[in-house]
Amino acid sequence: MVRLQVALPLLIVYLSLSYRYDHTLRDILANLFMGVLLALGVSLLLPRREQPFNWSRVLPFFNGLFRYAILMIVDMLTSAYQVAQIVLNPKLPIRPGIVAIDSGCQSELATALSAHAITLTPGEMVVAMDERGILYTHTLDIDRSAEYAEQAQSLRRNLLSKIVA
Repeated sequence: MVRLQVALPLLIVYLSLSYRYDHTLRDILANLFMGVLLALGVSLLLPRREQPFNWSRVLPFFNGLFRYAILMIVDMLTSAYQVAQIVLNPKLPIRPGIVAIDSGCQSELATALSAHAITLTPGEMVVAMDERGILYTHTLDIDRSAEYAEQAQSLRRNLLSKIVA
């Protein structure tokens, strides 16, 4: 039963990606058969889940994923603008430094995604991470980053908790 709970969403994704309007009934049935074979094959290759698939988490997952993607885009654009201002300023007003940010995430995947999100933003890069989930981040402007880091990480942590179960 657990394999079918994995195979059904895979089949839906396959059928939605491979659908064409000009297919005949024979093509549709062949496509359906191929989708069932692929979905069952992939579900057999995946490791067995300890808990069954929870359908009630699907909507919060996609909602969190969408909001996380928007947050990443906004963070990258905002940081790119700030770095451009710093670089184009003749005085080059930077105060580089290392900020320690507590990821606060329960899973290693969420901590890694959080570190990835920080590194993607211009002007910041995670240089080290310890076993407690503390992210040591190099930043171009330590004053601005120190006040913004906890607020941004709190929002990231909230969204990642919806995405990574």
